[in-house]
Amino acid sequence: MNYVLALLLPPLSILLTGRPILGIVVFLIWVPAIIFSGGLTHPMFILLAWVLIYQSGEERRTRRIEKAYRRED
Repeated sequence: MNYVLALLLPPLSILLTGRPILGIVVFLIWVPAIIFSGGLTHPMFILLAWVLIYQSGEERRTRRIEKAYRRED
């Protein structure tokens, strides 16, 4: 779901991954970039959002594995 949102509104998608300050900064850069470049920079922000979404998922998996490992000890 968040990957689809990243296609349309990358700053909101970044905000939903738990990085509010980065989401605001990206929004402040994204709006003028879309206006002045005619949308040519939009794929760069989509890629950034996808990387951050993937990274947050990996962090969640790592925490879950660490938690399960601590329970076994």
